[in-house]
Amino acid sequence: MTDQPTEPAEAPAPEPPRREFSTLRHIAAWGVHLYTGLGLPLAMLAAKGLHDGDARLCFTALAVAAIVDATDGMMARAVKVLEVVPSFSGRKLDDIIDFLTFAFIPGLGFAAFGLLPPGWEWLAIIPVMTSGYGFCQDLAKTDDAFVGFPSYWNIVLIYLWAFRMEPWTNAIIILGFAITVFIPIHYIYPTKTKLLRRLTLSTGAVWTLAILVMCLWPDAPWVNTVALISFVYPIYYYIISMVHHGQVHRRTAPS
Repeated sequence: MTDQPTEPAEAPAPEPPRREFSTLRHIAAWGVHLYTGLGLPLAMLAAKGLHDGDARLCFTALAVAAIVDATDGMMARAVKVLEVVPSFSGRKLDDIIDFLTFAFIPGLGFAAFGLLPPGWEWLAIIPVMTSGYGFCQDLAKTDDAFVGFPSYWNIVLIYLWAFRMEPWTNAIIILGFAITVFIPIHYIYPTKTKLLRRLTLSTGAVWTLAILVMCLWPDAPWVNTVALISFVYPIYYYIISMVHHGQVHRRTAPS
């Protein structure tokens, strides 16, 4: 019996040539990563504020970290960081910083600043644990939305401080938000969701200024009034998110 002729092995497809970028583009790309990385020293400042009982330092550092997080993505897309520096994951760095500044440190803040009932400070682990679950979900984000409560615990911390409610009321609110991490509602991504994006960004900028005022003067007698007025934006955010979620549900519903 003669051997069957063997098929010639297919040659591997040639790799596309790697595009070369100028030194200036590399500097710009690494500059964006450095900008994202500012969240780490800001997280350390917030932790120092917790240690020293300095609400102003803690809240201001968390607020500035949130501003960095809200703006670095636009910068990265403008510079095309992923193409210029494909070997470094800015997304992983961003996730590390987000967990620290949006979940872990605010969770400690609920206990450190006396916002939970005495003897029940351990409840602060619940938002940290639920956020750990949320951060590790493959479907935690879509192209234009967060799925489940997007761990805005830094914002919850600042508002609970400003509103000065009873500790048990704070605990119930925290537990309520923790549950919503597991409910797959599509919350808008302000810079990406097309629905009323201009209105969301413009009113969000004004709201951010109000948050900074609350952080810089957390013990001022008028901070409660600023908090009440500024709370219009979180209400708006929730309503628009529900509208967006309804649109997503209708698009994906079987016909």
